[in-house]
Amino acid sequence: MLSEHAKIVQFISMANEVTGRKKLQKMIYIAKKMNFPFAEKYELHMYGPYSEELTLRIEELCEMGFLAEQCTDKGSYVQYSYQVTGEGAGFLEMADAAHAMLGTCIDSMNVKSSRFLELVSTLLYFDHLDKDEQIAKVLIVKNKLNFSAEEMTAAFDFISEIQTYAVQ
Repeated sequence: MLSEHAKIVQFISMANEVTGRKKLQKMIYIAKKMNFPFAEKYELHMYGPYSEELTLRIEELCEMGFLAEQCTDKGSYVQYSYQVTGEGAGFLEMADAAHAMLGTCIDSMNVKSSRFLELVSTLLYFDHLDKDEQIAKVLIVKNKLNFSAEEMTAAFDFISEIQTYAVQ
């Protein structure tokens, strides 16, 4: 019944900690695009692909005491970070064993900035288009972020890297 919740706890446990709500959204989306079994539905939103289902699951997991949400005042904004609690570690017994490459995928994403993951996830949102069309779409929907050609190249390189971890 709570197997989708358990997958989220397992994901955060494997990351040890995820700093930023936006970053967590993008990491789960990218993992889903790499065919890891996440059920959340995503739509294109102001900061790239966004899942209201994931937001609700995170809130529920915090209320159930399985995740700890830390809030840090950064002056102009509040930064959230998530860790698995002791109760959450016990809850993990409900989760199926994670795919062997999920941890590697998580580790490679967790060291990236949320800005970079926003670019990667938005490119993946348009992955049904060819590369030039993907870039054009991102430059339109993310025009305020002024992504450089170098950032685009780095994002495509990263996508190629994490595709080697994808579930076949």
